[in-house]
Amino acid sequence: MKYDRDYRQMAEIAAEKIKDIDSAEQRMETVTDVLWQGMKDKGLAWVGFYKITDDRKEMLLVCRQPKPACSPIGLHGVCGRAWKEKKAQVVADVHALGGDHIVCDPKNLSEVVVPVFEKNGECLYVLDLDSGELDSFGEEDVKGLEMMLKKVGL
Repeated sequence: MKYDRDYRQMAEIAAEKIKDIDSAEQRMETVTDVLWQGMKDKGLAWVGFYKITDDRKEMLLVCRQPKPACSPIGLHGVCGRAWKEKKAQVVADVHALGGDHIVCDPKNLSEVVVPVFEKNGECLYVLDLDSGELDSFGEEDVKGLEMMLKKVGL
């Protein structure tokens, strides 16, 4: 089921909350909180940011809502693919990926992951959203999330 998610409003709320915050990771925490509050009743089961490690061999959880998740994670999953390809990933059925899916919560059925780029074009982080419903995300979510990241300076 696709939901009408108001990314513009969430971006405005997040931008207002982070206007005096310089730290990228504190901005990510704010975005995570705003996305959770804005989407928890619209198909969102989990949201968080992962960061690539210095040795480029795995990713570590930076922040999340509402519950803990796997960390560190390997690069064979959807987050790793988004980081490697530097391209957003929309997965309608994560279980169809088999071994290419890292199962943190078996109740999650679909996922969208958006890479976060530094000013120099390097990708150090990814934004990960999971849903307990099949086919919960689409390209409109990718566009909304990318717009939101840009609005908050991530």
